[in-house]
Amino acid sequence: MRTYPRNSPQAASRVLALTLLADGHFDQTEAVSLHQSRAFEELGLRADELDAAVNEFCADLLACSALNWSDACFVDTGTLASLMAEIDDPALQRTLLRLCITVVEADRQVTDAEAMIVSAAVEHWGLHREALELAAPVAP
Repeated sequence: MRTYPRNSPQAASRVLALTLLADGHFDQTEAVSLHQSRAFEELGLRADELDAAVNEFCADLLACSALNWSDACFVDTGTLASLMAEIDDPALQRTLLRLCITVVEADRQVTDAEAMIVSAAVEHWGLHREALELAAPVAP
């Protein structure tokens, strides 16, 4: 799997791509939500560059031996940690966590694989408080 400079738009977009594909398929609702949130601008990209980053990530996954396909797309823990390690800027980490949650909540169902990606980001980046602040409010 290719690597990108730390905190680069490409490294950040790859975390979003992993979130988009976590449940084993590309969900149009999640992709539309990501574009409507203008995530590409927050990462310093054009919309087509974000799309290209997702496509490149798909190509990397297909070529990667660390990939385990079943009902969902899982990368091994080492690969996941490596992807998260490319983002060490705290502001970018918070932005990515918010964007990942936007993706996961877009179709109103959170799969185990999506939860695993968000949890990995929270753990790796130490964003426990931020995750609670971003969580959807519980209805009384």
